[in-house]
Amino acid sequence: MFNKQDSALVQFADTIQAHTAMMNLDKLKLWGKLIKITPSKHVNVQMPKEGQPDAGLTKDYTNSPLHRFKKPHSKNYNNIFPPSTTLHLSNIPSTSKEKLVELFGKHGSVIGFKFFQKDCKMALLQMSSVEEAAIALIAMHNYQLAETCHLRVSFSKSSVIPQGQEVEQPTYDG
Repeated sequence: MFNKQDSALVQFADTIQAHTAMMNLDKLKLWGKLIKITPSKHVNVQMPKEGQPDAGLTKDYTNSPLHRFKKPHSKNYNNIFPPSTTLHLSNIPSTSKEKLVELFGKHGSVIGFKFFQKDCKMALLQMSSVEEAAIALIAMHNYQLAETCHLRVSFSKSSVIPQGQEVEQPTYDG
């Protein structure tokens, strides 16, 4: 595995999380390549022994701020959706729609945006493709918008633009 630069082993906390990742991410196009996900014959990812070099190839995300599913039975488990063009943004501090569209526009074409009516700390943002949305999620999840505020980004089952409605692309340019 060490010599396969385009491969990785990912260990999940449980089989449900692993299955969900496989179902949602297999055949996702990312940076022009299709991701292929299959179960591994390896039961655990071996962390390098202390002092043993690994060229930075092995990481433990157990306590990472990027880990959204640390808490068992968290309501976040109910909000895991397959990749889509629409991203759900949460933990938004006081900021403008234009600022968020500009930030996400660095990762593709933003074609729609709306704050939640009852809670301006959440919004939906729609990119022009699933690949752009995935790249934006990778880049912007946990992005520091304010001194003590990090953006949370996930895929959404909702859409900003009603289905069947034509959109001139791009509506917003980043």
